[in-house]
Amino acid sequence: MKVNVHAVNFNVDKKLVDFTDERVNKLEKFYDKIISADVFMKVEQTSEKENKVVETKVIVPGDEFIVKKTCKSFEEGIDLSVESLERLLLKRKEKLRAHV
Repeated sequence: MKVNVHAVNFNVDKKLVDFTDERVNKLEKFYDKIISADVFMKVEQTSEKENKVVETKVIVPGDEFIVKKTCKSFEEGIDLSVESLERLLLKRKEKLRAHV
């Protein structure tokens, strides 16, 4: 699976890219037909502490899933979005299995 990390309006460091790759690649355990994943990270200009936005788009044959999380850190946002995507992918897998 190809994982693309996009940092909007800031420079992302190597550790964050590696962390993102590692977490997103774990999704293949739940659904093996994932084509690619795009992770967009941006910092919103607000006074709140939760200003890190992580938007994850996973493309599978015939569909795509998009999850958006706003957190205090990018790592937390990536973890939460991967957990949400796990549930979505498992749900899709069950639906496909029901039709076979």
